[in-house]
Amino acid sequence: MERARLEHARPLARRPLVTLLTAAALAASGLTALTSAARAADADLARNGGFESALDGWTCTAGTTVTSPVHSGATALKATPAGADNARCAQTVSVKPDSQYTLSGYVQGTYVYLGASGTGTTDVSTWAQSAPDWQQLTTTFRTGPSTTKVTIYTHGWYGTGAYHADDISLTGPGGETGQPPAAPGGLKTGSVTSSAVALSWSPVPGATGYAVYRDGTRVSTVTGTSTTVSGLTPSTAYSFQVTAVNDGGESARSATVTATTAQRPDDGGGSSGLPAHALVGYLHASFANGSGYTRMADVPDSWDVIDLAFGEPTSVTSGDIRFERCPVAECPNVESDAEFKAAIKAKQAAGKKVLISIGGQNGQVQLTSTAARDKFVSSVSAIIDEYGLDGLDIDFEGHSLSLNADDTDFKNPKTPVIVNLVSAVKTLKAKYGDDFVLTMAPETFFVQLGYQYYGTGKWGGQDPRAGAYLPVIHALRDDLTLLHVQDYNSGSIMGLDNQYHSMGGADFHIAMTDMLLTGFPVAGDANNVFPPLRPDQVAIGMPASTQAGNGHVSSAEVNKALNCLTRKTDCGSYATHGTWPDLRGLMTWSINWDRYSNWEFQKNFDAYFG
Repeated sequence: MERARLEHARPLARRPLVTLLTAAALAASGLTALTSAARAADADLARNGGFESALDGWTCTAGTTVTSPVHSGATALKATPAGADNARCAQTVSVKPDSQYTLSGYVQGTYVYLGASGTGTTDVSTWAQSAPDWQQLTTTFRTGPSTTKVTIYTHGWYGTGAYHADDISLTGPGGETGQPPAAPGGLKTGSVTSSAVALSWSPVPGATGYAVYRDGTRVSTVTGTSTTVSGLTPSTAYSFQVTAVNDGGESARSATVTATTAQRPDDGGGSSGLPAHALVGYLHASFANGSGYTRMADVPDSWDVIDLAFGEPTSVTSGDIRFERCPVAECPNVESDAEFKAAIKAKQAAGKKVLISIGGQNGQVQLTSTAARDKFVSSVSAIIDEYGLDGLDIDFEGHSLSLNADDTDFKNPKTPVIVNLVSAVKTLKAKYGDDFVLTMAPETFFVQLGYQYYGTGKWGGQDPRAGAYLPVIHALRDDLTLLHVQDYNSGSIMGLDNQYHSMGGADFHIAMTDMLLTGFPVAGDANNVFPPLRPDQVAIGMPASTQAGNGHVSSAEVNKALNCLTRKTDCGSYATHGTWPDLRGLMTWSINWDRYSNWEFQKNFDAYFG
């Protein structure tokens, strides 16, 4: 990150290389005004310069389209720079050699740039240091004697606020673009799950890319001849088409293929018999801390999922997980193993699920090898079998998960600790069958932070743990019963409104949960979107009391968050992207701390969903 800042030091007092040129300045510089005939022959060569077709034609590191503010039409570009990203949006245009061009556009924001590169002469740019309202930027250039393509772009500045751009045009003589390619043939479906359909087709000569359409709407562009369309609804019929693209344009659409997604796992979204709204809590089974020890038999019936905290490894990379009951010296009222196991069976008979939670604050787990992966499977299986448990909760924190520098695609991870974890969990799921309950409790740093940063980043230097849970969640989404991100002990996180949200009220829970239920571009890449989870797969993680963790909110704030997400009321300033009455429920750290606080968290849940 620091290297990027040094290479692109912010201009302050220094004037930009190219400034807005008046007609007089053009004349003084020796540039001849275009004749009327020449102007008549010129065309606007920028594709989708008004962003009316989303980001079609543009490649953006961090951009989206918005309906307000706009300079004209219905939509405009909004892009948000980050600490190591200037939110560049660009497209390559065919031009004629040795020809004059004018680049123009309207911008809003602080430090907004408009420019052209690859001109063959002098690359140009112009910028606005402060544009509180729409401001036009214009610059000109002449192509070199052999230049046939030029890249036009707009960007902001590192770490500053979002900027807007609209009505970008490049006027001048059009280059030789050739003919659009032929329509692709051989489109067929591959594997079909409850939320995704794999597609493949035959290559088209002369195509530089392919556009994929779902039910008539363009959903992605790819360079290869296969893709997987995800984020689909179970038990739903979809139609798909593909077009081929090159500089000459887009082909006609292929023949249509159809596919019906599979029924969701367990016919209940992998819920394995959970109620429509569930209360999840962690039980300090291997330690007491200041909250005291709570016996399994004393956990009230309100708790639908009980996570035993914690199974921990014998060493960070061993994969050998052990679960030790709290010793009598620390927990004088601890029950015997026989009583503990009997109480688990009684909970299960009442419809409750009891899981072993692996990790926690002190349990760093790194499955760096296949041997560690296999040991993880065998040791976790031994715990599940000994205590007759219903499944597994993954609570990897700290440095358990991080991404190698070359691991940039959450849909196709390469880092061993990620790949081996996914493989281990799939093996456990296959061993225990459809009734196996799988939950995860990542921190916001490993999930929602992925909207801004993923791994070490384009420039390097970012924390490799940023967004590192995303490939695990995505690979296991069809096996996942519940994701309950820890909305506590968290720094400020940017939401889908491109504003930072902090702990302490309903707003944080609303924004963080909306991201999971809406999906989001990873590291701002509009072509690399983390698909939404089903609402029945999502619970909100909160501390049970002020002693339990930073970020505790009152029952009134809990209810505001639930009202907004399930009823579209009490939403405050954050505008959600939907309403989800099937939101599964709440998770808390912990049952012990809630008991310490006279069951305030549990009582409020019972009253709200009762």
